[in-house]
Amino acid sequence: MTGAVLLFAGLVVQFMKLDFAPYIYLVGSILFAYAQFVTSPETTNFAIRRLRRQQLLGAMLLIMTGVMMLLWHHNEWIICLTIAALLELYTAFRIPHEEAKEKGGK
Repeated sequence: MTGAVLLFAGLVVQFMKLDFAPYIYLVGSILFAYAQFVTSPETTNFAIRRLRRQQLLGAMLLIMTGVMMLLWHHNEWIICLTIAALLELYTAFRIPHEEAKEKGGK
């Protein structure tokens, strides 16, 4: 939760063009990615494993976005952030659906 709040705060501060914004964002993205890496469910379902890999790719792209904010001083990082956000959003809805289907819910 802290990582997600820092991610959002870093983005808001970045749009205000403050110099320390990439650092806030980068700390938040690392915390967010760490939380996703340590919460890996053990399953044999191929679809869930594929979605987890996509989710972890999205987390790595969030970290790469922070690095791009630090290294490049234009708005190229927005493309990487968009891809990461789409991956995270997609997997946030699909993983619970696949887990429910595996348990026989839907």
